Amino acid sequence: MLALVLAAINLRPGITSFAPLIERIAEELSLSRSLISLTTALPVLLMGLLAPLAPRLAVRFGLERTIASCLALIGVALLLRLFGENPVMLIGTAAMVGAGIAVAGPLLSGFIKRYFLESMGKTAAFYSLSMAVGGTIGVVLTAPATQVLGQRWTLGLALWAIPALLALVVWCRLPNQPEAAVEHRAGLPWGQPRAWLVSIYFALQAGLFYALATWLVARYHEAGFSLLQSNAFFSGFMLIGLPSAFAMPWLAQRFGNRHLMMAGCGVLATACLFVIAWFPQVTPLMTCMLLGVALNGTFSMSLVLPMYEATTPLAVSRLTAMMLCTGYSLACFSPVLTGLGRDIAGDYRWPFLVLAGMSALMSVLAFRLAPRLDPAAGSSR
Repeated sequence: MLALVLAAINLRPGITSFAPLIERIAEELSLSRSLISLTTALPVLLMGLLAPLAPRLAVRFGLERTIASCLALIGVALLLRLFGENPVMLIGTAAMVGAGIAVAGPLLSGFIKRYFLESMGKTAAFYSLSMAVGGTIGVVLTAPATQVLGQRWTLGLALWAIPALLALVVWCRLPNQPEAAVEHRAGLPWGQPRAWLVSIYFALQAGLFYALATWLVARYHEAGFSLLQSNAFFSGFMLIGLPSAFAMPWLAQRFGNRHLMMAGCGVLATACLFVIAWFPQVTPLMTCMLLGVALNGTFSMSLVLPMYEATTPLAVSRLTAMMLCTGYSLACFSPVLTGLGRDIAGDYRWPFLVLAGMSALMSVLAFRLAPRLDPAAGSSR
């Protein structure tokens, strides 16, 4: 469990730590905003494109050893940010971080299936919470740490190598188990309709999150709130996600009917997005917090889905790889299309209504993802 939590914490700070410093870095290095945005866009793109490599590497080198190698890659990349005054080095480290996350993410789902079969919901809750905590502290602590370290932003970014290397030490002590021979011949489940349902569901929730992370503040500022108030609403959206990310997978295993919980989160998100689109003055902080509960719930539940849908650790990793590949490759377009919709429509009302439609579609897909009855066992899974 310690190894899992430490690994999960390191899947986000390498990306989110740029957010508080990105304007300063762009000015000091004289980089355009489009170029500096590669420090966050490139890792997300690679998280989708490289995810299918994860099962192949696990077959060749073993699940535990491959995850340890990913943590080593992330740690080295973050250490190299000490030399981040070179733009090529800075963007190169972002690519390295994205590659490490792309491979480690699917394999950690398989790791849970292997070692925590009887308590997957509870374990996935800690996994989701650890990822959320890692992403949040990357945003919250980077700027204060940079001030303490003499205003050197390279040190503030490189600081996140410490938890990565700490996790590496723990993972190097785990035994490496080879995969079964029958698993070596299998590929990603591209031909399975249910795998596509899982992947599209993940793509919708990821697309919603990245669109809101980009434009939610702008929507409230357009509606007449100050930037300080708009940022406070966004902070509420992010922080409420910590307990939500933990509670949803645990409740799903405790009470069953995970598809009903997923559908309920989709309905709640649809209602909140409709309010933001047409009635942004109505309880904005409460609306954003409810939206945060819904979307963080759908994120943590989508991470659990492959663990219930597949039967072996490597099969879970393969389904997760397909889900992340499809999801992130499609989700990276949602902020761009939302911004384009704003330019065409003249305000954010219609783009946010489209986002509400996406969340409504999530609810429909959730009912299609109801647990299947296992004829051999006489129970659902």
